[in-house]
Order: sequence, then structure tokens, then C-alpha cells
Amino acid sequence: MPINWFPGHMNSTRQAIKDRVKAGLDVVIELLDARLPGSSSNPLLAALTTGRPSLKVLNKQDLADPTQTTAWLDYYNAQAHTRAIALDAGDKAPARALIKACRELAPLRGDMHKPLRVLICGIPNVGKSTLINTLVGKRAAKTGDEPGITKLEQKFVLENGFYLFDTPGMLWPRIAIAQSGYNLAASGAIGRNAFDEEEVALELIAVLKRHYPERLQQRYGLTELGTDDAVLEAIGAKRGAKVRGGGVLMHKAAEALLMDFRGGALGCITLETPDEMTAWRRAAAEEEERKAAEAEAARLADKERRSGKRKSSSGDAETSA
Repeated sequence: MPINWFPGHMNSTRQAIKDRVKAGLDVVIELLDARLPGSSSNPLLAALTTGRPSLKVLNKQDLADPTQTTAWLDYYNAQAHTRAIALDAGDKAPARALIKACRELAPLRGDMHKPLRVLICGIPNVGKSTLINTLVGKRAAKTGDEPGITKLEQKFVLENGFYLFDTPGMLWPRIAIAQSGYNLAASGAIGRNAFDEEEVALELIAVLKRHYPERLQQRYGLTELGTDDAVLEAIGAKRGAKVRGGGVLMHKAAEALLMDFRGGALGCITLETPDEMTAWRRAAAEEEERKAAEAEAARLADKERRSGKRKSSSGDAETSA
């Protein structure tokens, strides 16, 4: 799904991360959405912080499928210089485990002479500000249910010799994996003006029909699941999104489904598996290679045409002489 949403402050976020890396950085915490742990991982962040140990935090685990959360933790923990834990941002005891994990990733730092410098990042609306408030023990960071609440870098001292730097939530300029675009939109990470809610809802229905069909049936009292459009129409009818004459307002039905997913009314759901994400990334890379090859072929063909025109013009001039 094409997504064009890269507000100006995200450029400043990218620069702030670059500056933080230059100033000194020991560990990067990337807060992920446990319902879409692959799609919510920022490839731009990985490029900006290459070589730094990484702590992947799967937030909102209470909304995710526990079996899939375990699979994703195993996937990330198998990567070099990476640790992964799952938690709920508002629960203080698991949140404190972050400090221990960071110290283990950078064991030679962490006192007043060599403080541990940790950067926490995440896509918009993933719960980063809530987690910081839980760690700090007060309302230190603004929270909200819309992307882009944090606008400036902030610094917090969690313990003696432990500095936590926060940056605004940051997406990447172009989302190459179509499925990731849909999953990010369904989770609320992308501003609602940047996508078509009905299109996203239909894609969400397709995923739910494959992996959690009983959730759709139980939530909306459906005896059978027809086409994706038919399911969305039935949801609209069940939720009162009707118009005079018996029709259904499909955009209202889409809003109802997305709100139910985001709020957990459909139960514990994970939209992607590690194997699916690996396959999507491979397909996206192959598509990028294909497009690059086509662009290069077009460039060479254009160059050859221009060269042919020059030779023809030169030949015509010699004949005239």
C-alpha cells in the first residue's frame, strides 16, 4: 500500500539520532509493537545505529498472540548483539528489566565516570512515552493515541550512570513491503489521512480469516465468513453503520473494525510471523532489484538512442559537405 507520510519533524529526528551517535551511544532500545514486531522495526534506525548493541522491546504484549510473541523473541534473540524482551509499557516491574538488559549489553559502562548512554526509539504511537513515564516514575513524557506526540529529544536519568535519550517516533520515508504498510496502518502507527481505512480494514479481514477466523465470528456474531467485502459489510450491519434503505456505510464499518483491533476487542492477535516477514522482505528485495535492472536497461537504451542520433547527425553533415 503506498504511504506518503514523512512529516518535517521526522527529518529532524533522523538528524538528532545521527548527532546522538556521534556524541556517544552505547545501546539502542527499539520499541516494537508486539502485534507486528517485524513491520514496526525501523530499517532506517538500523542503518543510523549500525554497530550498536540493540534491545528489542515488544510492547503491548497483552494485545498480542502469546505463541507468536515467543516466536518473535526467539527470532530477535538469535541475532548478534541483540536482546529481546516483551512487556506492557504501563507495568513497572517488567519495564525495570530494561535497565538490567541494557547493562548486560554494555557491561563496561554504567558508572558516573562512564555513564551508560541509551537511545530509545520507536515508530509513532507504539507506547514509548508511556514506557518512559513508567521508568521515570512520573509523567515526564507526553502520551496520546495519535502518532507524533513527542516532537523534541529529551534526556532522562534513570539511575546513577544511566542516561536515557528519547526522540520523536520515526517512520521511514518509503515502506517497501506492502503488507507492512497495511499492518502499520491497522495498528494506528500512521496518521489516518495517509491511507484508506476501508482498504486497510479489508486487508485486516484477510489476515484474520487466515489466522483467527473464530475471532471475527465471535466478535460480530457471524455464522460464516464470505468474501472480505461481505465480512466488512456484515460488521457494519452488526455495528449499526447502516443508511436508509438498508445499505451499509463501509467506511464506518472499517472504522469500527480498526478500533476493535487496536483496543483488543478481537482478542490477542499478531498480524505476522517471523517466517512471513522473512518472505516479505525477500520478495521486496527481489522487486527492488527488478526495478533497478529495468531502470538501468532503460538508461542504457536511452544512452544508445542518443548516441545513434549523434552519429546520424554527424553522418548527414559529412554527406552534405
